This record gives sequence, C-alpha cells and structure tokens, in this order.
Amino acid sequence: MSDKKSIIILIADDDAEDRMLVGDALEESRLKNNVHFVENGEELMDYLHHRGKFNDKTKYPTPGLILLDLNMPKKDGREALKEIKEDEHLRLIPVVVLTTSKAEEDILRTYNLGVSSFITKPVTFASLVDVMKTLSKYWFEIVELPKL
Repeated sequence: MSDKKSIIILIADDDAEDRMLVGDALEESRLKNNVHFVENGEELMDYLHHRGKFNDKTKYPTPGLILLDLNMPKKDGREALKEIKEDEHLRLIPVVVLTTSKAEEDILRTYNLGVSSFITKPVTFASLVDVMKTLSKYWFEIVELPKL
C-alpha cells in the first residue's frame, strides 16, 4: 500500500478559489498525496509533456490522476482530454472531470473521449470534502493503477 500514497494528483482548474477549495478538501480528507495545480489546458499539456516551466521531471513528475475542469481559458478541458487520450504515453493516466457543468452533452462527450469519471462539483465545502474522501478512497485504495 505504501507506494500508492506517492501518486501525484494534478488538478487543472482556472478558478483560484476552486483550486484552493479542492486543495483544502483533499487536505481535510487526510490525503497523503502530493498535489500540483495548473490553471488551463495549455499549462496542463505543458506539465504532462514537461515543457517550459514544467521541464524539471523531478519537480513535476507524471501524475497518477488528473482532476480536470472543463471550462478553462486557452485550451478547455475537452480539448486537453482529447489530446491526453490520443497520446500513447499519457492515455493511461486516469482523468476525472470535476466541473460545474451538468450538461448531458459534456458527460457524453467526455466519456466518449475516454474520461474515467465525471463529477459535478458539489456546492458546499463539506460536500466537496466528502467527494474528495470517496474519490481518494476509490483511486488510491481500491483501484489498481498502472505504473507510469
């Protein structure tokens, strides 16, 4: 079990308050994982390909899980998801959409693109903590993830 705790979570969300809340919720759920944040789809792809300010692989290791917001500037989550799933080196990384969208077309489209799960962001912080606890239990205690 100990190696599962070292999985990096990469959170792509352009909303600073949402990033803070998700980070706090993960901390509140006593998750031991390292969490990295990017603010848009371009930064997400730069991080995953170790480009630009993310070129140091020891500082920015490949994540074991990506939490992805759909509505971001520069490159939205849908475009980033498509790129990730088309890349043979990145497609194994589980991607969980965490978004305010409840649109049926977003749910259908992201599953068609290969998303692992689609979660609508809860309204309250307490609910977000519950979601993060369940998410972390599922992804880091129950599921067997590929070694990346």
